Amino acid sequence: MPNSFVRSSVAVILAVVVPLGLALGLAERSSAQDKSSSKLGPDAKAVAAAKQRALDFLRTTQADDGSWTSPTAPGISGLVTYSLLRAGAKADDPTVAKALNHLAGFVQPDGGIYYEKSDHRNYETSITLLAFAAANGDGRYTKLIAKARDFLKALQWDDTEGKKESDTEFGGAGYGKSKRPDLSNTAFLIEALKAAGVSNDDPAIKNAIIFVSRCQNLETEHNTTPFASKVNDGGFYYTPAAGGNSQAGPTDNGGLRSYASMTYAGLKSMIHAGVKPDDPRVQAAFKWIRKHYTIEENPGMGQQGLYYYYQTFAKSLDTMKVGLLEDTDGGKHDWRKDLGNHILSQQKENGSWVNKEPRWYEGDPNLTTAYALLALVYCEPVSGKQ
Repeated sequence: MPNSFVRSSVAVILAVVVPLGLALGLAERSSAQDKSSSKLGPDAKAVAAAKQRALDFLRTTQADDGSWTSPTAPGISGLVTYSLLRAGAKADDPTVAKALNHLAGFVQPDGGIYYEKSDHRNYETSITLLAFAAANGDGRYTKLIAKARDFLKALQWDDTEGKKESDTEFGGAGYGKSKRPDLSNTAFLIEALKAAGVSNDDPAIKNAIIFVSRCQNLETEHNTTPFASKVNDGGFYYTPAAGGNSQAGPTDNGGLRSYASMTYAGLKSMIHAGVKPDDPRVQAAFKWIRKHYTIEENPGMGQQGLYYYYQTFAKSLDTMKVGLLEDTDGGKHDWRKDLGNHILSQQKENGSWVNKEPRWYEGDPNLTTAYALLALVYCEPVSGKQ
Protein backbone atom coordinates (compact mmCIF):
# COMPACT_ATOMS: atom_id res chain seq x y z
CA MET A 1 0.00 0.00 0.00
CA PRO A 2 1.90 3.06 -1.23
CA ASN A 3 1.95 6.58 0.15
CA SER A 4 -0.13 7.61 -2.87
CA PHE A 5 -2.94 5.47 -1.43
CA VAL A 6 -5.38 8.29 -2.12
CA ARG A 7 -5.04 11.27 -4.37
CA SER A 8 -7.89 11.68 -6.83
CA SER A 9 -9.37 8.51 -5.38
CA VAL A 10 -8.44 6.52 -2.36
CA ALA A 11 -6.41 3.43 -2.90
CA VAL A 12 -6.75 0.25 -1.10
CA ILE A 13 -9.32 0.00 -0.38
CA LEU A 14 -13.11 -8.14 1.20
CA ALA A 15 -18.31 -20.68 10.09
CA VAL A 16 -18.31 -23.45 8.14
CA VAL A 17 -15.68 -25.69 9.71
CA VAL A 18 -13.14 -26.70 7.10
CA PRO A 19 -14.05 -30.09 5.63
CA LEU A 20 -11.84 -33.01 6.44
CA GLY A 21 -9.19 -33.66 3.82
CA LEU A 22 -8.33 -30.04 3.01
CA ALA A 23 -4.95 -30.69 4.59
CA LEU A 24 -4.53 -27.17 5.90
CA GLY A 25 -3.85 -28.08 9.49
CA LEU A 26 -6.61 -25.67 10.57
CA ALA A 27 -8.29 -25.90 13.94
CA GLU A 28 -7.81 -29.58 14.70
CA ARG A 29 -10.47 -30.67 17.12
CA SER A 30 -10.75 -33.62 19.52
CA SER A 31 -13.64 -36.06 19.17
CA ALA A 32 -15.14 -34.64 22.36
CA GLN A 33 -15.08 -31.14 20.94
CA ASP A 34 -16.60 -32.31 17.65
CA LYS A 35 -19.68 -33.52 19.50
CA SER A 36 -20.42 -30.02 20.79
CA SER A 37 -22.11 -27.89 18.14
CA SER A 38 -22.79 -24.19 18.71
CA LYS A 39 -22.50 -20.78 17.15
CA LEU A 40 -19.18 -19.32 16.12
CA GLY A 41 -18.85 -15.56 16.19
CA PRO A 42 -19.97 -12.56 18.26
CA ASP A 43 -23.48 -11.82 19.49
CA ALA A 44 -25.77 -11.46 16.49
CA LYS A 45 -27.84 -8.65 18.03
CA ALA A 46 -24.74 -6.66 18.87
CA VAL A 47 -23.45 -7.00 15.30
CA ALA A 48 -26.81 -5.97 13.85
CA ALA A 49 -26.98 -2.92 16.11
CA ALA A 50 -23.43 -1.86 15.21
CA LYS A 51 -24.15 -2.24 11.51
CA GLN A 52 -27.26 -0.10 11.84
CA ARG A 53 -25.35 2.65 13.66
CA ALA A 54 -22.70 2.56 10.92
CA LEU A 55 -25.35 2.76 8.19
CA ASP A 56 -26.94 5.72 9.96
CA PHE A 57 -23.56 7.45 10.21
CA LEU A 58 -22.78 6.99 6.52
CA ARG A 59 -26.19 8.37 5.58
CA THR A 60 -25.35 11.58 7.43
CA THR A 61 -21.92 12.02 5.81
CA GLN A 62 -23.03 11.51 2.22
CA ALA A 63 -22.77 14.68 0.12
CA ASP A 64 -25.72 16.00 -1.89
CA ASP A 65 -24.14 14.65 -5.10
CA GLY A 66 -24.10 11.10 -3.66
CA SER A 67 -20.38 10.96 -2.88
CA TRP A 68 -18.39 10.53 0.30
CA THR A 69 -15.28 12.51 1.24
CA SER A 70 -14.58 13.80 -2.29
CA PRO A 71 -16.69 14.24 -5.43
CA THR A 72 -13.72 13.11 -7.54
CA ALA A 73 -12.79 10.03 -5.49
CA PRO A 74 -14.93 7.15 -6.75
CA GLY A 75 -12.67 4.76 -4.85
CA ILE A 76 -13.94 6.01 -1.50
CA SER A 77 -17.54 6.38 -2.63
CA GLY A 78 -17.44 2.98 -4.31
CA LEU A 79 -16.08 1.29 -1.21
CA VAL A 80 -18.68 2.92 1.03
CA THR A 81 -21.46 1.96 -1.40
CA TYR A 82 -20.22 -1.62 -1.56
CA SER A 83 -20.06 -1.83 2.23
CA LEU A 84 -23.63 -0.54 2.55
CA LEU A 85 -24.88 -3.16 0.11
CA ARG A 86 -22.94 -5.97 1.77
CA ALA A 87 -24.23 -4.85 5.17
CA GLY A 88 -27.83 -5.24 4.03
CA ALA A 89 -28.89 -1.99 2.36
CA LYS A 90 -30.82 -2.44 -0.90
CA ALA A 91 -30.01 -0.95 -4.28
CA ASP A 92 -33.21 1.13 -4.18
CA ASP A 93 -32.43 2.54 -0.72
CA PRO A 94 -32.30 6.34 -1.25
CA THR A 95 -28.73 6.63 0.04
CA VAL A 96 -27.48 3.74 -2.07
CA ALA A 97 -29.43 4.79 -5.16
CA LYS A 98 -27.95 8.28 -4.95
CA ALA A 99 -24.47 6.79 -4.55
CA LEU A 100 -24.88 4.45 -7.53
CA ASN A 101 -26.08 7.34 -9.67
CA HIS A 102 -22.99 9.31 -8.63
CA LEU A 103 -20.69 6.39 -9.46
CA ALA A 104 -22.34 5.89 -12.85
CA GLY A 105 -21.16 9.38 -13.72
CA PHE A 106 -17.58 8.08 -13.78
CA VAL A 107 -18.21 5.49 -16.50
CA GLN A 108 -15.80 6.24 -19.33
CA PRO A 109 -16.02 5.43 -23.06
CA ASP A 110 -13.35 2.73 -22.64
CA GLY A 111 -15.54 0.89 -20.10
CA GLY A 112 -13.53 1.88 -17.07
CA ILE A 113 -15.14 3.59 -14.08
CA TYR A 114 -12.76 6.26 -12.87
CA TYR A 115 -12.17 9.96 -12.51
CA GLU A 116 -10.90 11.13 -15.88
CA LYS A 117 -7.71 12.63 -14.40
CA SER A 118 -7.07 9.70 -12.10
CA ASP A 119 -3.85 7.72 -11.75
CA HIS A 120 -5.79 4.95 -9.98
CA ARG A 121 -7.89 3.52 -12.79
CA ASN A 122 -7.54 -0.13 -11.82
CA TYR A 123 -8.42 0.49 -8.17
CA GLU A 124 -11.35 2.80 -8.92
CA THR A 125 -12.79 0.50 -11.57
CA SER A 126 -12.34 -2.63 -9.44
CA ILE A 127 -14.02 -1.09 -6.39
CA THR A 128 -16.91 0.47 -8.29
CA LEU A 129 -17.44 -2.77 -10.22
CA LEU A 130 -17.85 -4.57 -6.88
CA ALA A 131 -20.47 -2.02 -5.86
CA PHE A 132 -22.41 -2.35 -9.12
CA ALA A 133 -22.20 -6.15 -9.01
CA ALA A 134 -23.63 -6.11 -5.46
CA ALA A 135 -26.50 -3.90 -6.70
CA ASN A 136 -27.20 -5.92 -9.85
CA GLY A 137 -29.97 -8.16 -8.58
CA ASP A 138 -32.28 -7.14 -11.40
CA GLY A 139 -29.59 -7.08 -14.09
CA ARG A 140 -29.68 -3.32 -14.62
CA TYR A 141 -25.89 -3.03 -14.47
CA THR A 142 -24.97 -6.15 -16.46
CA LYS A 143 -23.66 -4.29 -19.52
CA LEU A 144 -21.78 -1.77 -17.38
CA ILE A 145 -20.13 -4.61 -15.45
CA ALA A 146 -19.14 -6.45 -18.63
CA LYS A 147 -17.47 -3.35 -20.07
CA ALA A 148 -15.65 -2.66 -16.81
CA ARG A 149 -14.49 -6.29 -16.72
CA ASP A 150 -13.02 -5.99 -20.21
CA PHE A 151 -11.37 -2.70 -19.30
CA LEU A 152 -9.67 -4.30 -16.30
CA LYS A 153 -8.42 -7.17 -18.41
CA ALA A 154 -6.92 -4.72 -20.90
CA LEU A 155 -5.30 -2.75 -18.08
CA GLN A 156 -3.58 -5.81 -16.60
CA TRP A 157 0.16 -6.04 -17.23
CA ASP A 158 0.66 -8.78 -19.84
CA ASP A 159 1.84 -9.28 -23.40
CA THR A 160 -0.33 -6.39 -24.60
CA GLU A 161 2.08 -4.13 -22.68
CA GLY A 162 5.06 -6.01 -24.08
CA LYS A 163 5.57 -8.03 -20.88
CA LYS A 164 6.71 -11.63 -21.02
CA GLU A 165 5.72 -14.20 -18.44
CA SER A 166 9.28 -14.05 -17.10
CA ASP A 167 8.92 -10.34 -16.27
CA THR A 168 8.12 -9.55 -12.63
CA GLU A 169 5.30 -7.20 -13.70
CA PHE A 170 3.48 -9.88 -15.69
CA GLY A 171 -0.11 -10.53 -14.61
CA GLY A 172 -0.27 -7.75 -12.07
CA ALA A 173 -2.28 -4.56 -11.74
CA GLY A 174 -1.27 -1.28 -10.13
CA TYR A 175 -1.60 2.46 -9.86
CA GLY A 176 -0.80 4.28 -13.05
CA LYS A 177 1.35 6.83 -11.25
CA SER A 178 3.57 4.13 -9.72
CA LYS A 179 4.29 2.58 -13.12
CA ARG A 180 4.40 -0.93 -11.71
CA PRO A 181 1.89 -3.47 -10.39
CA ASP A 182 1.38 -4.37 -6.73
CA LEU A 183 -0.38 -7.06 -4.72
CA SER A 184 -3.09 -4.83 -3.25
CA ASN A 185 -4.29 -3.66 -6.67
CA THR A 186 -3.99 -7.18 -8.08
CA ALA A 187 -6.08 -8.59 -5.22
CA PHE A 188 -8.82 -6.05 -5.98
CA LEU A 189 -8.54 -6.92 -9.68
CA ILE A 190 -9.07 -10.61 -9.00
CA GLU A 191 -12.00 -9.93 -6.67
CA ALA A 192 -13.64 -7.65 -9.23
CA LEU A 193 -13.13 -10.10 -12.10
CA LYS A 194 -14.63 -12.91 -10.04
CA ALA A 195 -17.62 -10.68 -9.15
CA ALA A 196 -18.04 -10.07 -12.88
CA GLY A 197 -18.28 -13.81 -13.53
CA VAL A 198 -14.77 -14.46 -14.86
CA SER A 199 -13.79 -18.12 -14.52
CA ASN A 200 -10.55 -19.44 -13.04
CA ASP A 201 -9.63 -20.76 -16.50
CA ASP A 202 -9.59 -17.26 -17.93
CA PRO A 203 -6.07 -16.04 -18.85
CA ALA A 204 -6.59 -12.88 -16.78
CA ILE A 205 -7.02 -14.93 -13.59
CA LYS A 206 -4.21 -17.34 -14.43
CA ASN A 207 -1.84 -14.47 -15.20
CA ALA A 208 -2.82 -12.63 -12.03
CA ILE A 209 -1.87 -15.64 -9.92
CA ILE A 210 1.54 -15.70 -11.57
CA PHE A 211 2.08 -12.18 -10.21
CA VAL A 212 0.55 -12.98 -6.80
CA SER A 213 2.88 -15.97 -6.41
CA ARG A 214 5.88 -13.72 -7.02
CA CYS A 215 4.78 -11.59 -4.07
CA GLN A 216 5.21 -14.52 -1.67
CA ASN A 217 8.30 -15.14 0.39
CA LEU A 218 8.44 -18.75 -0.72
CA GLU A 219 11.12 -20.26 -2.92
CA THR A 220 9.28 -22.48 -5.42
CA GLU A 221 9.00 -22.82 -9.16
CA HIS A 222 6.31 -20.13 -8.90
CA ASN A 223 8.67 -17.55 -7.43
CA THR A 224 12.22 -17.42 -8.72
CA THR A 225 12.74 -13.74 -7.90
CA PRO A 226 15.79 -12.90 -5.76
CA PHE A 227 13.54 -12.09 -2.80
CA ALA A 228 11.88 -15.46 -2.21
CA SER A 229 14.84 -17.35 -0.76
CA LYS A 230 16.05 -14.52 1.47
CA VAL A 231 13.06 -14.66 3.83
CA ASN A 232 11.20 -17.81 2.77
CA ASP A 233 8.61 -17.62 5.56
CA GLY A 234 5.48 -18.03 3.39
CA GLY A 235 4.21 -14.50 3.97
CA PHE A 236 3.65 -11.86 1.30
CA TYR A 237 5.12 -8.46 0.44
CA TYR A 238 3.85 -5.60 -1.69
CA THR A 239 5.52 -6.13 -5.06
CA PRO A 240 8.47 -7.89 -6.70
CA ALA A 241 8.45 -5.36 -9.57
CA ALA A 242 10.72 -2.34 -10.12
CA GLY A 243 13.31 -3.64 -7.69
CA GLY A 244 10.78 -4.93 -5.17
CA ASN A 245 9.02 -3.26 -2.27
CA SER A 246 7.56 -4.14 1.10
CA GLN A 247 5.78 -1.54 3.20
CA ALA A 248 7.26 -3.42 6.18
CA GLY A 249 10.73 -2.68 4.83
CA PRO A 250 13.69 -4.76 3.65
CA THR A 251 15.59 -7.40 5.58
CA ASP A 252 19.30 -7.11 6.34
CA ASN A 253 20.11 -9.57 3.56
CA GLY A 254 18.15 -7.68 0.90
CA GLY A 255 14.87 -9.54 1.24
CA LEU A 256 11.40 -8.04 1.59
CA ARG A 257 9.63 -8.42 4.92
CA SER A 258 6.28 -10.18 4.99
CA TYR A 259 3.33 -8.42 6.61
CA ALA A 260 -0.19 -9.47 7.46
CA SER A 261 -2.46 -7.37 5.26
CA MET A 262 -0.62 -8.47 2.11
CA THR A 263 -0.36 -12.06 3.31
CA TYR A 264 -4.12 -12.27 3.76
CA ALA A 265 -4.64 -10.51 0.41
CA GLY A 266 -2.33 -12.97 -1.32
CA LEU A 267 -3.92 -16.00 0.29
CA LYS A 268 -7.45 -14.79 -0.49
CA SER A 269 -6.49 -14.18 -4.09
CA MET A 270 -5.11 -17.69 -4.48
CA ILE A 271 -8.22 -19.30 -3.02
CA HIS A 272 -10.49 -17.10 -5.17
CA ALA A 273 -8.52 -18.14 -8.23
CA GLY A 274 -8.85 -21.85 -7.53
CA VAL A 275 -5.43 -22.66 -6.08
CA LYS A 276 -6.01 -25.83 -4.06
CA PRO A 277 -5.82 -25.87 -0.25
CA ASP A 278 -3.02 -28.46 -0.29
CA ASP A 279 -0.88 -26.37 -2.62
CA PRO A 280 2.46 -25.51 -0.93
CA ARG A 281 1.79 -21.80 -1.48
CA VAL A 282 -1.48 -21.95 0.42
CA GLN A 283 -0.01 -24.17 3.13
CA ALA A 284 2.93 -21.81 3.67
CA ALA A 285 0.76 -18.67 3.73
CA PHE A 286 -1.63 -20.18 6.23
CA LYS A 287 1.24 -21.27 8.44
CA TRP A 288 2.46 -17.66 8.48
CA ILE A 289 -1.03 -16.50 9.45
CA ARG A 290 -1.26 -19.07 12.25
CA LYS A 291 2.11 -17.90 13.59
CA HIS A 292 1.12 -14.23 13.55
CA TYR A 293 -2.55 -14.46 14.55
CA THR A 294 -3.72 -11.28 16.31
CA ILE A 295 -6.43 -8.65 16.12
CA GLU A 296 -4.45 -6.07 18.10
CA GLU A 297 -2.34 -4.92 15.15
CA ASN A 298 -1.54 -5.46 11.49
CA PRO A 299 1.49 -7.73 12.03
CA GLY A 300 4.54 -6.21 10.44
CA MET A 301 2.91 -2.76 10.22
CA GLY A 302 1.62 -2.14 13.74
CA GLN A 303 -1.43 0.14 13.68
CA GLN A 304 -0.88 1.27 10.09
CA GLY A 305 -3.50 -0.01 7.66
CA LEU A 306 -5.33 -1.69 10.55
CA TYR A 307 -8.88 -1.59 9.16
CA TYR A 308 -7.78 -2.58 5.68
CA TYR A 309 -6.16 -5.53 7.46
CA TYR A 310 -9.37 -6.35 9.34
CA GLN A 311 -11.55 -6.61 6.23
CA THR A 312 -8.90 -8.63 4.37
CA PHE A 313 -8.38 -10.87 7.42
CA ALA A 314 -12.12 -11.59 7.69
CA LYS A 315 -12.72 -12.06 3.99
CA SER A 316 -9.74 -14.41 3.64
CA LEU A 317 -10.64 -16.72 6.52
CA ASP A 318 -14.28 -16.81 5.43
CA THR A 319 -13.22 -17.65 1.85
CA MET A 320 -11.12 -20.50 3.24
CA LYS A 321 -14.11 -21.73 5.29
CA VAL A 322 -12.13 -21.58 8.53
CA GLY A 323 -14.16 -22.26 11.67
CA LEU A 324 -11.79 -22.33 14.61
CA LEU A 325 -8.24 -21.30 13.80
CA GLU A 326 -5.43 -23.11 15.57
CA ASP A 327 -2.30 -21.00 15.95
CA THR A 328 1.19 -22.50 15.83
CA ASP A 329 1.30 -22.68 19.65
CA GLY A 330 -1.81 -24.85 19.70
CA GLY A 331 -4.26 -22.17 20.81
CA LYS A 332 -7.70 -22.35 19.20
CA HIS A 333 -9.42 -19.13 18.16
CA ASP A 334 -12.98 -18.32 17.21
CA TRP A 335 -11.66 -15.65 14.86
CA ARG A 336 -15.13 -14.30 14.08
CA LYS A 337 -15.77 -13.68 17.75
CA ASP A 338 -12.28 -12.27 18.39
CA LEU A 339 -12.38 -9.85 15.48
CA GLY A 340 -16.07 -9.03 15.69
CA ASN A 341 -16.00 -8.16 19.38
CA HIS A 342 -12.85 -6.09 18.94
CA ILE A 343 -14.37 -4.10 16.09
CA LEU A 344 -17.57 -3.59 18.09
CA SER A 345 -15.53 -2.25 21.01
CA GLN A 346 -13.87 0.35 18.76
CA GLN A 347 -17.06 1.87 17.32
CA LYS A 348 -17.57 5.56 18.11
CA GLU A 349 -20.78 6.93 19.61
CA ASN A 350 -21.76 8.38 16.23
CA GLY A 351 -21.52 4.93 14.62
CA SER A 352 -18.20 5.43 12.87
CA TRP A 353 -14.74 3.92 13.17
CA VAL A 354 -11.45 5.74 12.71
CA ASN A 355 -7.82 4.71 13.00
CA LYS A 356 -5.63 6.89 15.22
CA GLU A 357 -2.81 6.05 12.80
CA PRO A 358 -4.02 7.96 9.72
CA ARG A 359 -1.63 6.53 7.13
CA TRP A 360 -3.34 5.40 3.93
CA TYR A 361 -6.24 7.69 4.84
CA GLU A 362 -7.56 5.56 7.67
CA GLY A 363 -8.07 8.82 9.52
CA ASP A 364 -11.08 9.33 7.22
CA PRO A 365 -14.09 7.89 9.10
CA ASN A 366 -15.98 7.25 5.87
CA LEU A 367 -13.26 4.96 4.53
CA THR A 368 -12.52 3.29 7.86
CA THR A 369 -16.21 2.73 8.61
CA ALA A 370 -16.60 1.05 5.23
CA TYR A 371 -13.69 -1.28 6.04
CA ALA A 372 -15.16 -2.07 9.47
CA LEU A 373 -18.58 -2.81 7.98
CA LEU A 374 -17.08 -5.18 5.42
CA ALA A 375 -15.19 -7.00 8.16
CA LEU A 376 -18.31 -7.33 10.32
CA VAL A 377 -20.22 -8.90 7.44
CA TYR A 378 -17.82 -11.86 7.57
CA CYS A 379 -17.81 -11.98 11.38
CA GLU A 380 -21.54 -12.62 11.70
CA PRO A 381 -22.34 -15.77 13.71
CA VAL A 382 -22.42 -19.09 11.89
CA SER A 383 -23.07 -22.64 12.95
CA GLY A 384 -19.96 -24.58 13.82
CA LYS A 385 -18.31 -27.03 16.16
CA GLN A 386 -16.28 -25.76 19.08
